[in-house]
Amino acid sequence: MTKPLHESLSRPFAEVIAMLLVLATLAPAAHSAAPLPLSGYARPVIEQFLSAQTTGLPGRVQISIATPLSGNLPPCDALEAFLPPGARLWGRVSVGLRCHAGRPWTRYVQAYVAVTGAYQIATRQIEAGQPLLPADTATREADLTTLPAGVIVDSTQLGGMVALNRIASGAPIRREQLRGIPVVKQGQTVKLVTRGPGFVISTEGKAMTGAAAGAVIQVKIEGGQRISGIVRPDGTVERDN
Repeated sequence: MTKPLHESLSRPFAEVIAMLLVLATLAPAAHSAAPLPLSGYARPVIEQFLSAQTTGLPGRVQISIATPLSGNLPPCDALEAFLPPGARLWGRVSVGLRCHAGRPWTRYVQAYVAVTGAYQIATRQIEAGQPLLPADTATREADLTTLPAGVIVDSTQLGGMVALNRIASGAPIRREQLRGIPVVKQGQTVKLVTRGPGFVISTEGKAMTGAAAGAVIQVKIEGGQRISGIVRPDGTVERDN
């Protein structure tokens, strides 16, 4: 006589079949509670935060967001984006996400902030001590976050500058590679100008140091008094009030 199917199965195998049937009935419920991917509710929060924080950067900003470092994000009805202490929105950065609803949690998401803008390069090899002429530089465009720190982005910053060391042809020009051309020498007699409401007073004195336009120096006037002032491009010193 043939036994029924359930009697012909071994006990362990029957228990496995029963467990699989239970899991099959629970699968839809488990799926409905799965964490939401980053492309869901969290991405707009991050994008709005980064867009607001990068306003005013010197160029066109493009923001890329990666997947969370700790996997998909749990659901949250009150999500806040923030920057970790010391973080700078320039190049690769970690953006924090903090949930204030239900059971609070914090996660971090990798983002990349690209800033495409203009910068200055040398059109020829510039030797140390040479003043920069208009033909010595040109404007190029690139992702500024990939360039060395201190790169000159505004060509007007090159006026009246001299190279401190050799700058290779095609290289980005950095602020630390330049110094202003002195318009006042140490010990030189200079005109010190004091301005006020409705009056201008001029006197002469000796510059205590050499300086380029825009620098602050001290001028020793008759009687030995030392007065601080700002060097102007014409070599006069305007009293620093």
